[in-house]
Amino acid sequence: MLHIQPQSPEPIYRQIGDQIRRLVAGGQLAPGTVLPSVREVAATYAINPMTVSKAYSQLEAEGVLERLRGKGMAIAAKTSTEAATDRWRLIDPALDVVARQARDLELDTDAVLARLERKLGEHQA
Repeated sequence: MLHIQPQSPEPIYRQIGDQIRRLVAGGQLAPGTVLPSVREVAATYAINPMTVSKAYSQLEAEGVLERLRGKGMAIAAKTSTEAATDRWRLIDPALDVVARQARDLELDTDAVLARLERKLGEHQA
């Protein structure tokens, strides 16, 4: 489910949180889905359980996860409007970077949009 990169400069708890946010926003993890326990994730990826616990706690504070008594952590229920907003919130920082770089390089807006459309087409399964 997760792709942990220990050599990455991004802390592991952020990698976990970001990946779960994307999976939820993209619909791969449906509301009510119970996540593996902290111990299971820590053992699977050979990481400190406190790292997983920190990621889960942050996601719970954000409302992405909810604690189910006796079952662990599950994906919180959200409306479709909230889910769509979450998807845009996740992609906006990358779009800001692209827009800034295109402007700095003085690239034509239509050419940048055409290239983006082509890239989106290449990555559709």
